[in-house]
Amino acid sequence: MAEAKLGNPAAVGLGGFALTTFILQLHNLGWIGVGPIVACGLIYGGLAQLIAGLQEQKTGNNFGYCAFTSYGAFWIALGVIFLLNHFNIYKSSNNELLAFLFVWTIYTAIMWIGSMKVSNALAWTFLTLLLGFIFLDLAHMGMPAFTKIAAWDLIICACLAWYVMAHVIFADLGINLPVGKPWIK
Repeated sequence: MAEAKLGNPAAVGLGGFALTTFILQLHNLGWIGVGPIVACGLIYGGLAQLIAGLQEQKTGNNFGYCAFTSYGAFWIALGVIFLLNHFNIYKSSNNELLAFLFVWTIYTAIMWIGSMKVSNALAWTFLTLLLGFIFLDLAHMGMPAFTKIAAWDLIICACLAWYVMAHVIFADLGINLPVGKPWIK
C-alpha cells in the first residue's frame, strides 16, 4: 500500500515569513500602522510558520525546522511587544528593542551560513535578512535613517522568500523554477 503524499511545509513557512516581513516594511516606511503587523505576526508569520516548522521536523529537515519555528516565534514575540506597547502594559525601551533585534541578528547570521548549503536563492534570502537586521540594529543605535534602508532591503528579502516559496509550490506541479546551486558544497 502506497503512503499518502504529503505537502511540503516549506511553502507555508516561506509564505508566512515573506508576507509578514513585507507588511512590516510598509509600516517601517510609514505607510501603514501596526494593526496588520500584529495580525499577520501572530497568525501567518507566527502560528502558521511555527506549525510549518514543526512539520519540517517530521520530514527530517533540521534547517527548515529551525528556521520556521524560530522565525515563527520571532513574529509572535514581536506581535506581543507591539500589543504590550499599545495597551501600555509594558513599554519596551529602545535599548530593549535593540537587544531583541541584536540577538536575532546573531541567529540570522548562523542561519545564513546554513542557507549557503541549500541554494543560491535561499542564501540571498538570508543574506538580505541578515543585512535587514543589521540595518535595524543601526537604526536603534541612534541612526534612524537606517530604518528606511532596512525596509527596502527587507522588501527585497520578502520577494526572495516568495520566489523560493513559488519554487517549492511549482516543483510539486512539475514546473522547475530555478533557485541556483548552493554557495557551499
